[in-house]
Amino acid sequence: MALIHCNFVSDVLGLSTSMDVILPQAPGVKTARAPARRSLPTLYLLGGLSDDHTIWQRRTSIERYVEGRDLAVVMPSGGRSFYTDAVHGRRYWTFFSEELPAIARSLFPLSAARKDTFVAGLSMGGYGAFRLALRCPDRFAAAASLSGALDLADHASAEGDWRAELEDLFGDLGAIAGSDNDLLHLAKRIARSRGPKPRLYQWCGTEDFLYAGNVRFRDHARRVGLNLTFEESPGSHEWSYWDRQIQRVLEWLPLAKSKSL
Repeated sequence: MALIHCNFVSDVLGLSTSMDVILPQAPGVKTARAPARRSLPTLYLLGGLSDDHTIWQRRTSIERYVEGRDLAVVMPSGGRSFYTDAVHGRRYWTFFSEELPAIARSLFPLSAARKDTFVAGLSMGGYGAFRLALRCPDRFAAAASLSGALDLADHASAEGDWRAELEDLFGDLGAIAGSDNDLLHLAKRIARSRGPKPRLYQWCGTEDFLYAGNVRFRDHARRVGLNLTFEESPGSHEWSYWDRQIQRVLEWLPLAKSKSL
C-alpha cells in the first residue's frame, strides 16, 4: 500500500486543507514504462468532531486492514463542520459532496462510478456518511456509520456553548426536523423515491451516549424499508471499538473480487 499526504487549496472553503490517501501499490515494475492508470473503487473515510485527516491512521490500523484489497481510501479533514454548509461559517457540504471528489479524482486514479464509491465515518462522520449517501444516492453505492450522531433533531434542546456552535452551523435547531439536515427525513424521502438507494451499515455500542439515537434511526430505516444492516455490541464512544468495526465495514462493502495489480 502507499500512503500519500496531500495539501491542496479548496476554493469552496477558501482555505488550504489536507487529505491522506491510501492506494494499492502495484508490484515492482520491470520496465521503465509506467503501468496503465486504473480507476480504483474508493472509500471516503470521515472523522468525528474536531478530528483531522490523520486520525484514522493514528488511532486504527486502517492501512493494514486494506492491504490486499483493490480499494483506495480518502481521509479528509472535517473539523467541527458536521459536513454541512454552515449558516455562519464555511460550506463544508458543498466541499465534501462536490469539490473533494473532483479534486481527489483529478490527483489520483479513483473511479467515478457509483458502484465503486463508498463513504463511512464515526460519530459526526457517521452522520456525514449517511447524509452524503441519502442526499446523493446516485453517487454512493454504500455508506457506513460507526457510533453516528444520526438523530440530529435530538440536539434541539442543547444548551450553552454547544447550542451556540450548532446554531452557527444549522441556524434554528427547532427547524432541523424535516429538513435536509435530518437523516430520518432523508431516509423517508429516499425510501419513497424511484431512484437508486444506497446500502447502509450501522453499528453502535450499547453503552454509547449516542445509542438511543442510533436505535431511533435503525427503527425508522427499517420501517420505511431501506436496506440497512444494523449491528450492536457492548461498547462506548471510543477508538478501540471503532478499530474493530472498521474491519467489519471493509468486509461488508460491496467490492468486486480483487483484480491482479
